[in-house]
Amino acid sequence: MALTKEEKTAAIASQQIHDRDSGSSEVQIAILTKRITSLTEHFKTHKKDHHSRRGLLKMVSQRRKLLDYVRRRDEGKYQTVIAALGIRK
Repeated sequence: MALTKEEKTAAIASQQIHDRDSGSSEVQIAILTKRITSLTEHFKTHKKDHHSRRGLLKMVSQRRKLLDYVRRRDEGKYQTVIAALGIRK
């Protein structure tokens, strides 16, 4: 369920603004998206894991807050982030 170092590095590299960027909103959204995706796959085999489901709901809420923040700051960047991560269908 935890991300490997390579997965996390790839998520950071896909959204970072500059070389040393590891904590901007876009990077945080990318990391949360990776974690949410992996937990969603986990729940396909472990349907009764309600403790992890609570953590998933907290992550989704946190990502939603970060997306709202990015949308308020820069609508174009918001559209770029959701398109790159495939969040909205």
